[in-house]
Amino acid sequence: MVDEQTGAPDSSAVRTALWRAMHVQVDPPPHVLEDEVGLRLAAPGADWRHRPDMDPDATSGFRAAIVARARFIEDLIAEQADRGVTQYVILGAGLDTFAQRRPEIASRVRVFEVDQPGTQAWKRQRLDELGYGVPDWLHLVPVDFEASEDWLRGLAAAGFDSGGPAVIVSTGVTMYLTKDATAATLRQIAGLAPGSTLAMTFLLPTELLDDADRPGLRASEEGAQASGTPFISFYEPSEMLELAREAGFQDVRHVSGASHAERYFADRSDGLRPSSGEDLLLATI
Repeated sequence: MVDEQTGAPDSSAVRTALWRAMHVQVDPPPHVLEDEVGLRLAAPGADWRHRPDMDPDATSGFRAAIVARARFIEDLIAEQADRGVTQYVILGAGLDTFAQRRPEIASRVRVFEVDQPGTQAWKRQRLDELGYGVPDWLHLVPVDFEASEDWLRGLAAAGFDSGGPAVIVSTGVTMYLTKDATAATLRQIAGLAPGSTLAMTFLLPTELLDDADRPGLRASEEGAQASGTPFISFYEPSEMLELAREAGFQDVRHVSGASHAERYFADRSDGLRPSSGEDLLLATI
């Protein structure tokens, strides 16, 4: 999503970037992810930590979930790069900062960030203003999803090799799409080269959340509705796995948010843990 007046990312993308910065600024080390680049890109103003949605206690579970999913994706990219995969596609990239924070990995692959044209123009300008620039291996791919432009065609125009394997990532997107639209995207990705891997997040129905996390999900739904970007799709894990199989993926796996807690937060003494509610599909071709 994008602010049509300025091209800037929408409130959800900015909130995600700010939560990642909050993790560095208010949670004690070790940090699951260190990202204050998104904060610099968003430039929200000096009082951003006083926003209601930045309350360090009330939003700790969301903050932890956001950094956990980002860390999981980055671990996946590093693993796949070690296996020789050289293409990384981010659908709905928003304020993703992997290329700026982890150039030692990103420069080993070609990174394709796919998003709305206005967002891509805004981000290119901000990267230039902050001195990061856009290196040869980073491709900002403008695709007008609202006009149903073919994102695969946009990728090809940017130099993507459809004959070579890739990692394709979609986080924080499926809740805004109809299930038919997500199924169509899965079919497109399943048609890519063997050896490709998809990581896609999805929201769970309320009844599958921990009791303590249900009010937070309801508040998120209300906020999304008020901002004009309502959540319209929720999935039980078995439903998402079946969608991927029907699309043509050979191997599909459900990665729960609880597994992120065990992997990245088990030894913490401060009680920081990711909230439940968002799980992940990991599928290979």
